[in-house]
Amino acid sequence: MDKETVFDNRGYNALVVEGGAMRGIFSTGVLDAFLENGFNPFDICIGVSAGATNIASYLAEMYQRNYKVYTDYSIRPDFINWIKFMKGGHLVDLDWLWDATIREIRLDLERIFSTKKQFFVGVTEVKTGKAVYLKPDKNNLEEIMKASSSIPVFYRNFLRINNIDFADGGLADPIPVMEAYKRNAKNIMVIRSRPYDYTMKSNSNNFLSK
Repeated sequence: MDKETVFDNRGYNALVVEGGAMRGIFSTGVLDAFLENGFNPFDICIGVSAGATNIASYLAEMYQRNYKVYTDYSIRPDFINWIKFMKGGHLVDLDWLWDATIREIRLDLERIFSTKKQFFVGVTEVKTGKAVYLKPDKNNLEEIMKASSSIPVFYRNFLRINNIDFADGGLADPIPVMEAYKRNAKNIMVIRSRPYDYTMKSNSNNFLSK
């Protein structure tokens, strides 16, 4: 696969990666295949929740790093634990996951930010419920990705960045194609974790959505 077979070179090329918690193993597999083939024609990369962490691993060129996160760290009882949740803790313990992976398989932050590619992480502003797209640097990337992955209730804290509380980016804008378009992207590749014809059912009566 080469750049010319996919993009016409007019305007920015954007990569948009949907979140989806454990369904993110699909997009990390796609991005690992891109790494195997040296395929990275993108000028702009935008991800939310698990999609943002998968993009970070892709930009760090750390083949199968996030595959290990999904198939090892994410299935440990330290990460998802109903007993802990019933006792007042997190059901999805991002504090443990971030501490463990930063300590043992940390992203290559220098490599991520050594290119001129624009990288944005989608988060939801708690006060307004609106999508916000933050441009991280090597000093705050891990914190911003954690905020983008923090599903309310399942993770009991809100992450505060610059005195603003944020939550999971997928709540406000799970597939940020329009954000890529607003940033002058003309060629946009979207990696989804659902089939093309999937339509989400209304959650208006769901207590968690409320």
